[in-house]
Formats: sequence, structure tokens, C-alpha cells
Amino acid sequence: MKNEVSRRRGLMLCCPHQTAQEITQISLVDLKSRSIAAVILDLDNTLVRWQQEDISEDVLGWIQQAKELGFALCILSNSFSGHRVKRMAERLNVPFVRRAKKPGRAGFQQAFRLLGCRAEEAAIIGDQLFTDILGGNRAGIHTILVNPIHSREFLYTRIISRPPERMLIRHFRRLGHMNH
Repeated sequence: MKNEVSRRRGLMLCCPHQTAQEITQISLVDLKSRSIAAVILDLDNTLVRWQQEDISEDVLGWIQQAKELGFALCILSNSFSGHRVKRMAERLNVPFVRRAKKPGRAGFQQAFRLLGCRAEEAAIIGDQLFTDILGGNRAGIHTILVNPIHSREFLYTRIISRPPERMLIRHFRRLGHMNH
């Protein structure tokens, strides 16, 4: 199956192509069947708890399996803490883009260059509609929304972004655009 990401417009720019409870539930075989060769990974509350560095064994295993299957991986983070993002990327032996300014396209374009891929060969996995999913859809890639690992997060995200995000998720589910 070819990765055919439709160009989304309007409110659908915030709708993910796929959802999963957590990153480890995403089928790498399914991504391969969609001709996806590169996976862009959000860091905070996707791979690790917000502002933390402890990665679960399950997530480490998923990342290792992705590498063994030939996926190119890159961390794309809006984090201002460049040192932590760099340490995490070095630990996982993957390139990274910090201060990505998602949902802007520039960080995604930088990730494509680091990964040596085109948009149609890439997917993003993240926990936020208004950064990861909106940015990924604007960049023309396959978007996968996961639940946040933990409720602790940046105050702006919790107070400003999450309430309308929850409303949109309910809306997309009601219309049949999102599962679970």
C-alpha cells in the first residue's frame, strides 16, 4: 500500500490520520506497508514524560525494532532545552531538531533533510493536535496521535491547548475520523 496522505484543509488539518494509545502500539509493519521510511518523533509526553529523560524499556524496544526494520528516526521538539533534547537523541542514536516551532513547516523540512526523505515517505508521532498533528498535516506527512504519557506538561499546553484539543477529538470521533 502506497503512503497516500491527502492534503488536509480547514479543521481537518488538526485531524490525525491514525491514533494509538501509545507509541509501542503503532505497527511498524503497517507503516512499512504505507511506504513510510522515516518516522519523526515528538519528545515530551510521546517518548518520555515532560522534561524528563527516562525512557521505558518498551519504548526503547520499539525504537530498536524500528531501526532494525530500516526506519530512519529523528526527534523533532519544540523544547527550549537543547541540552536535554541532544542528550536524548545521542542516547537513542538519532538526529534531532530542537526549537522546531511546530506547527511551522521549517522544523519538519529540517527533519526531512536530516532523514534524507521526502514528505510522502515520512510520518510523525506526537501527543498534541495543535503542534505535532497540525504541523505534520501542513508538511504533508502521515500523522499519528498518541495519548500523552503523563498529565504533567507545560502550563500553556494544559490550560490553553488541551481544552479545545479535547473538543476537536470528540468532534472528529463523532464524525468517524478518529478511532478509539
